[in-house]
Amino acid sequence: MTLPSNVWHIVAAGLCGLLLAASPAQAGATGTTAASATTGTGWQLTDTGSTARFRGLAAVGPRTAWAAGSQGTVLRTTNGGRRWRNVSPPGAAALEFRDIEAFDARRAVVLAIGEGEASRILRTDDGGASWTETFRNTDARAFYDCMAFFDRRHGLALSDPVDGRYRLLSTADGGRSWSVLPSAGMPEAQPGDAAFAASGQCLAVSGPRDVWLATGGGPTARILHSADRGRTFEPAESTVPAGDPARGVFAVAFRGRHGIAVGGDYRPGQPSPQAAATSRDSGRGWNASRRPPTAYRSGVAWLPGVRTAAIAVGPTGSDLTTDAGRTWRTVDPGSFDTVDCAPARSAAHRGRDGAADSAPMAHRGCWAAGEKGRIARLAR
Repeated sequence: MTLPSNVWHIVAAGLCGLLLAASPAQAGATGTTAASATTGTGWQLTDTGSTARFRGLAAVGPRTAWAAGSQGTVLRTTNGGRRWRNVSPPGAAALEFRDIEAFDARRAVVLAIGEGEASRILRTDDGGASWTETFRNTDARAFYDCMAFFDRRHGLALSDPVDGRYRLLSTADGGRSWSVLPSAGMPEAQPGDAAFAASGQCLAVSGPRDVWLATGGGPTARILHSADRGRTFEPAESTVPAGDPARGVFAVAFRGRHGIAVGGDYRPGQPSPQAAATSRDSGRGWNASRRPPTAYRSGVAWLPGVRTAAIAVGPTGSDLTTDAGRTWRTVDPGSFDTVDCAPARSAAHRGRDGAADSAPMAHRGCWAAGEKGRIARLAR
């Protein structure tokens, strides 16, 4: 993706509704994914040295990020993607990592998905030099899909429905231990309901207590909201089509009361009309995007420091909105499964071993990842 520098500065100033003129052109495995004669702003592909498919991604800052994917692979960079270190847990090659949450360059929690004991959670406190398994699922009915953390201590992990209700794990010690939350406050699941382990974004948090749960597969694609860290939920129907195991909401992101949901039909070649929706009331109601992405999108993230701008990614490209999700414009054709942006900070970003990273442009803390080892940074 290439955005002219004057366009980026307009977006960064918070002006909405701008139609971005981008002329994408695929590049090689390393370099910008779309070429421009006037600027170097865009997805900058990095050389990971891996062929894994990365659906888990944690952006710490412009220099530091973690990625987790197939064959038990975990990578980490502390120099903006110039070098990726393989910090995979020993003996994890049979695991399918689909989510990773990182607190800095040393501390991270990774989730493996699957039925029964295939669902596991591991934590590292030394940059991946060693890992400790902190949860192993022993319930054959459970299948864990994604995680989200409110802060460095408090987090949740989501399973597909068990006994007719979604199941949540809770941690209050940064993922060192987990317990199943009571299900009394969880609405009954619809027939066929499931969460999608496509990008690590079927759970989203905002602030110290609010969490949203994205669903699909059932008659309608619902988004459930909790204001008490997952103790009780209220469901709301989105406008993203469902009614099939391959369709629904795949990712959700909130900034305060403002939410964006993306999804569609993940099967190649299948149409995905109304692939995005927005909320302005903490998820109580959802409206279809006036001009949604033209295809299925699996990941979405708000751009740091830009109030109404967000980016969505999927196997067929990346889309940008500058009006909080009401309209989208495809700006890059490259394949990505997930996207994550480090929160904007007035201070420097955290880098190697938790030390400060200088970051002249906040958007440089955005990363995307996907198939065939592809990981890119939004760079200038």
